Amino acid sequence: MTQSHADLDVLIVGAGISGLSAAYYLQKECPDKRFSIVERREKIGGTWDLFRYPGIRSDSDMYTLGFRFKPWTSEKAIADAPSILTYLNETADEYGLRDKIEHGEKVVSAAFDSSAARWTVTLQNEANGETTTRTTKFLMMCSGYYNYDKGYMPEFPGAEQFGGQLIHPQHWPEDLDYAGKRVVVIGSGATAVTIVPEMAADAEHVTMLQRSPTYMASRPAIDGVANAMRKYLPGKLAYTLTRWRNVLFQMFFFKMARSKPEKVRETLLGQVKENLPEGYDIETHFTPRYNPWDERLCLVPDADLFDAIKARKADVETDHIETFTETGIQLKSGKHLDADIVVSATGLNLQFMGGADVSVDGKKVETGEVLMYRGMMYSDVPNLAATFGYTNASWTLKADLTSEFLCRVLKKMDKAGADIVVPRRESDDIELRPFVDFSSGYFKRAEAILPKQGAEKPWKLNQNYALDIMALRYGKLDDGVLQFEAAGRRETPETLDDSRLAAAE
Repeated sequence: MTQSHADLDVLIVGAGISGLSAAYYLQKECPDKRFSIVERREKIGGTWDLFRYPGIRSDSDMYTLGFRFKPWTSEKAIADAPSILTYLNETADEYGLRDKIEHGEKVVSAAFDSSAARWTVTLQNEANGETTTRTTKFLMMCSGYYNYDKGYMPEFPGAEQFGGQLIHPQHWPEDLDYAGKRVVVIGSGATAVTIVPEMAADAEHVTMLQRSPTYMASRPAIDGVANAMRKYLPGKLAYTLTRWRNVLFQMFFFKMARSKPEKVRETLLGQVKENLPEGYDIETHFTPRYNPWDERLCLVPDADLFDAIKARKADVETDHIETFTETGIQLKSGKHLDADIVVSATGLNLQFMGGADVSVDGKKVETGEVLMYRGMMYSDVPNLAATFGYTNASWTLKADLTSEFLCRVLKKMDKAGADIVVPRRESDDIELRPFVDFSSGYFKRAEAILPKQGAEKPWKLNQNYALDIMALRYGKLDDGVLQFEAAGRRETPETLDDSRLAAAE
């Protein structure tokens, strides 16, 4: 059975960090807009509610992962998932966003009709399978970039004969008892680096099995300077100062990694050496074959992974899997790792648009063939924006800027009398580049479905918060690419003459 609901100005898909950010800015900057948030899960929080593996935490500091408009006031800068969920729930309640959220609704498809300048969005109720539709002028995709239903699990040879438990962190069993057990964690990314020291506290022993090393950086979970500032300065000022201090350091560090990779490599490896026992084989287990920030760095708060290794509760094996056996994993080197539990911390399956089928005037949008405009809109896809955070800094920095930019666009549409806003790709001569300059496996696996970026703005991703502030918060909307149009017409109508468009800035 399909039911239709009243027309909206904006439909937000997802009630995680990105969706709450979009809702806050819409409510504040565009109070006349009718909007709703659809969320397929029964709770808000997205990633921070989905994952339940031991020790799950942020790998960004909360002064930048927190919203610009709501200061983070807890003691720990590197926070665990329950603390982050508390913060997100406080945000929803404090700003009256909870009543805007419809839970248990999955977006199945979204179809745009240029003649009506409307999206028709088909939703499926997760509990009873019934479908409903919403019509909305603008669609804001805040559903993240990975498949919530299934994490990436390689086809391990011999896995069927393993007598223990094989687990993916995205689907962690609530009743898993690993006390006194031998555990192997496959992977060397942020998830593995989080799980290993946490499980090592109760397990007999935990081995992190990796094909190749990842760069790791240790920092205190508690930011003493930030906590001190909060004692002597007004809360919002202390938060802003700490946020900008951390932003500037992130930008500086990333720039150094690109301009002087050997120097940054030396610094990171030196830190690892200081935290591990003398004589530990850092060359084999902690020295990557690539430059810093060619893949995302792993954060080790309070050196917990290194402490577990020093205490002989954990260790690292750098090798390839020959086959699973009944009692563990046989490595290609000939070594056998005994295991009662194997955790495959092997990453995510990426998807765009929450996995929904998206079409414009009956033609399917192939996300792998479009260009991203300012990192948030798609070439020739009208009245749609999608939040995608930074890969070299905290997600929320870009999420907040994306929300602010959306409000600017909606205001200009109203003032100019436009029904449609769309970045037009007028030339085939644009130099195409991968969406992200990252060699991480989960991006490589998804290259076919990822949008492209151009070599020059506004098709080029800055990956730089300061540059994006200037472009998204203060830059001109009338850039020759972003077009404001009337329903059913490609041409700008007479009512959208140059003087009116200029006045709408």
